[in-house]
Amino acid sequence: MDTEPKGRQLTHPESSDEFLTLADELAEKEGYAEPAAFGVGLATIADNDGLVLDTWFGSVSCGDNGRTAAVLADVLGHGSGAATYRLGADEFTEALQRFAPFVGKPGHPNVAILQALGIGAPEKGALPTTRVPVVTFISDLSAAPVDIHDAYLRLHLLSHRSVRPHGLNLDGLFGLLANCVWTDQGPCDLESFPLAQAKASIAGDHLVVNGIDKFPRMADYVIPSGVRIADASRVRLGAHLASGTTVMHEGFVNFNAGTLGSSMVEGRISAGVVVGENSDIGGGASIMGTLSGGGKEVISIGSDCLIGANGGVGISLGDGCIVEAGLYLTAGTRVTTSDGKVAKAGSLSGVPGLLFRRNSISGSVEALPREGTWAEGLNEELHKN
Repeated sequence: MDTEPKGRQLTHPESSDEFLTLADELAEKEGYAEPAAFGVGLATIADNDGLVLDTWFGSVSCGDNGRTAAVLADVLGHGSGAATYRLGADEFTEALQRFAPFVGKPGHPNVAILQALGIGAPEKGALPTTRVPVVTFISDLSAAPVDIHDAYLRLHLLSHRSVRPHGLNLDGLFGLLANCVWTDQGPCDLESFPLAQAKASIAGDHLVVNGIDKFPRMADYVIPSGVRIADASRVRLGAHLASGTTVMHEGFVNFNAGTLGSSMVEGRISAGVVVGENSDIGGGASIMGTLSGGGKEVISIGSDCLIGANGGVGISLGDGCIVEAGLYLTAGTRVTTSDGKVAKAGSLSGVPGLLFRRNSISGSVEALPREGTWAEGLNEELHKN
């Protein structure tokens, strides 16, 4: 729920030292608790019913920039808890006066975004929506998100690599996010879009629809450093892509999932799945996510792993494992081990150094020591991103 700001006028600092003194005083103010994370951004509101469609955060902070948080909280009248505040002209003026020693200087992204948002209201395009500057505070990342602003800030934190997958609570996320028509001019609610599309077409302003979904494309909100993404529509906001990751055209990365180091992604990394460093998810390969089945089993892929083309797993792989092309392992798959015993693949979940293959003569699935196969690992030239 958006909250009306209730700030108080204080002395405006003229130097960085004066700002630090003011911020430290505000941080100690009775009733104030430093947030676990906060963001400054722009929310899109549907004109017909006031529904919040999305929130883009131009700047996010998680466990840092505590003085900035204290000053913004005082301007907006925020004490503690999770809340989102709309920024009006008075709040912009007051905030920028307090941040005056840093306005226009590099290294202060929150101030830069505030200054950019304070220039004036964004122009309305062809869509029946209004964009509103906001500040969102999250008090506890282990607690569930309270509204759509909170939810979007958490997705931004994941894609900014401020937290790793499973590093925050996303319970109830689907119920908070609006199902939108995602266009080249931003989101639109489903009810209003047909008329907006018709008006735009008549005016010669064709709207490009990128999808109809609860989640937008990550690259429309966050561009992480050191990555390549061949098709931006294949990576959802909330994906965590480590530097050195390449996502090819048929690769896919869902929210609360991703890579922890240089990786080649030519297959599917489903929601909740984490892939270790120097691993290769082959073309058409698939990893079962936490949204599959009961949603309780968290699948992870270790470092230096290879899942061959059109292969897949429903179990975790330890470091240095290989799954043969075309082989899909579920927890119940019967596997013959090197000592001739037969076990369910689930019992080998997370065991390092294994090669899973199908015997071309008997047809049985085998789990053998890797013994140096695929010793070359990832192609380093391909990962100089």
